[in-house]
Amino acid sequence: MSIQAKHFKKNATKAIKNPQIQTNLKRLYSHFHLAREDAVKATHNWEDLRNQAREIKEHVINHLDYYLEVLEERIKGHGGKVYFAKDANAANEYILNIARDNDVKLVTKSKSMVSEEMNLNHVFGQAGIESVETDLGEYIIQLADETPFHIVAPAIHKSKEEVSELFVTKAHTPKYESIPELTEAARGLLRDKFAKADMGITGVNFAVAETGTIALVTNEGNARMCTSVPRVHVAIMGMEKIVPTLEDLGLFLKLLVRAATGQPVTSYFTFVTGPKRDDDEDGPDEFHLVILDNGRSKILANPALRESLYCIRCGACLNACPVYRTVGGHAYGWVYPGPIGKIITPMLTGLGEASDLPFASTLCGACHEVCPIKINIPRMLVTLRNELIEGKTYPKEKTRHIFESLLFKGWNITMKTPILLNIISKIGVKLQRPWIRKGKIKRIPLLFSGWTKYRDLPPLSSKSFREIWEEKLKDKGKMN
Repeated sequence: MSIQAKHFKKNATKAIKNPQIQTNLKRLYSHFHLAREDAVKATHNWEDLRNQAREIKEHVINHLDYYLEVLEERIKGHGGKVYFAKDANAANEYILNIARDNDVKLVTKSKSMVSEEMNLNHVFGQAGIESVETDLGEYIIQLADETPFHIVAPAIHKSKEEVSELFVTKAHTPKYESIPELTEAARGLLRDKFAKADMGITGVNFAVAETGTIALVTNEGNARMCTSVPRVHVAIMGMEKIVPTLEDLGLFLKLLVRAATGQPVTSYFTFVTGPKRDDDEDGPDEFHLVILDNGRSKILANPALRESLYCIRCGACLNACPVYRTVGGHAYGWVYPGPIGKIITPMLTGLGEASDLPFASTLCGACHEVCPIKINIPRMLVTLRNELIEGKTYPKEKTRHIFESLLFKGWNITMKTPILLNIISKIGVKLQRPWIRKGKIKRIPLLFSGWTKYRDLPPLSSKSFREIWEEKLKDKGKMN
């Protein structure tokens, strides 16, 4: 998967002009955002739960090395294997070696954003191994050869007519008209894959350090077919996905489900603790946990951005964000879209590769308000904007051009010099006259074209604040 984050403006414009995408994006507010609000209202201690979860996440991230060691020790104690992958290439190579050692021909996958980050399906394809997504949304996306559009609902931008056409052309099914028929067709297509799979791949919603347990949260149950039927199960997680105890897990599951879909409880919670024991009826012979860094250490090392690792991938910030609800997921150009993606993507792919994303925000604070962990996304976006302009922490990522730098230095000098400010203001008042229409500046070419292409600006006042203030004082004196 190529990183397209640098093309955000182009991708966003394309999405805005797509009527199908615009229609489907409206469902986010009614289907997810309002449902979340109802679930929050029904949870009387919601704010206490958020505060508690934030404290736990802050503690874990600040002591991440300790909890990773505990998790590794527990999993190995249960007969599982743990691999710490520095980057996506290392993780992919480790998984491919497992597949080769076990003569794997077919892999069934449960929804995993980290595997998308690793581009794992493409890697399997190059190695001649068939890999099949089993979450219905991910399956549709795989047929379309696209990336997920939304963290929770990856195919929300597709109409049922588009899905029907995909099934006909890519899965060779009859043409179905209704959603139940399409769902039943997918179930039939996947059943044979489940029975024949040699390896199952899943993500990890949470990993419990205390017990060495991984937790999966789904509404379809297909993840269980990936963890229990194949003889090898490989779970993949970002290194931040740890909670200390099973008691803590209960708290985070409650928050995740309510924030993501507005449900009081999801359909399936699946807990996996190592490979099959001698007295187990089913389960894998081998269990591997791949813990991925892939740039997360860079985030961890930055105190101003560290709290982005608190994210539990509920998608609530996407549903609340006016920008995401206008441009959709593909505009962001990589795996993680929306407000949280504006932080994670630049940090994992390079600020220079995603320099538009931190600026693609109104800083309205809706994402901060709905986040179940109270992650202050607007503050971190301002931090990244500062880095892109000043480059103090990441000087090589600085993107401000020399002309822009000179412009702001000139503005700084002008604002500190009243006489210069007055002269430039008077010049500006005269220069703006050809562009004023009905009391507004409609369009200015060249340097300011970007500012006025989509917005009207009020014209500069012919009088300075000092002049207006002095006139008011004189008028007041005359009245007295």
